[in-house]
Amino acid sequence: MSLEFACITPHPPILIPTIGKKHLDLVQKTKIAMEELEKELYVRRPDSIVVISPHGNILEDAFSINIAPKFVCDFEQFGDFSTSLKFDSDFSLIQSIRAHDENHKSVPLALITDERVDHGVSVPLFYLTQHLEDVPIVPVGFSMLSLEDHYKFGLYLHNQICRYDKRVAVIASGDLSHCLTKDAPGGYTKQGKIFDRKLIDLIENRDVKGLINLDEGLINQAGECGLRSFIILMGILKDIDYQVEIMSYEGPFGVGYLVANIKF
Repeated sequence: MSLEFACITPHPPILIPTIGKKHLDLVQKTKIAMEELEKELYVRRPDSIVVISPHGNILEDAFSINIAPKFVCDFEQFGDFSTSLKFDSDFSLIQSIRAHDENHKSVPLALITDERVDHGVSVPLFYLTQHLEDVPIVPVGFSMLSLEDHYKFGLYLHNQICRYDKRVAVIASGDLSHCLTKDAPGGYTKQGKIFDRKLIDLIENRDVKGLINLDEGLINQAGECGLRSFIILMGILKDIDYQVEIMSYEGPFGVGYLVANIKF
């Protein structure tokens, strides 16, 4: 087994000190949890990091893997022109993933090339690779296919990662409801808090069936963005004896921020 570490992280740009100076005090639980998670990841010393992001090139009918040789993480779109991270691609892991389904019969998979990755990749990596030098990454994008299809994609990644002979970490990036308060980005709905409580309970109890069968109306009203990332991760964790540590949850800006460590 080459899967060494897995986690769930939010990706609000306000976590970046040069952007969110005025707001960092309001997300201290999230910030501290991310810093603790970084220590856990450093101890595992992965050879590669797979990052599942809800942003970037989201395709209607296919999942995506970014195969650019090098990646740049920056926050210029949020007004930060000084913070920048650079990563190499783990092309050997990508080849391992592709090699067992060249004709895309198992899962609909598209290969894209985009050197500049989105903040769903950049924010977690900003916190979690502070002491990991030269670790290569594999950015993965979900699709608009069914939740069941996302779980199947996770199972496919599980099979390929388990064949890989190096240590792999997986980060499932995504926020929860965007409708928790009256000034939330998606406006307020009481379904936002209901969704977040339900989602956290299902993740903590490793209830994959419950996640896949979440009420579609509740999902839509909650205005979430991370559910598909988390379901892919559940597929990757298939047959692994793991425990979920909820490290923090808060929503001071009307968006649910969850940090969870998947321990095995």
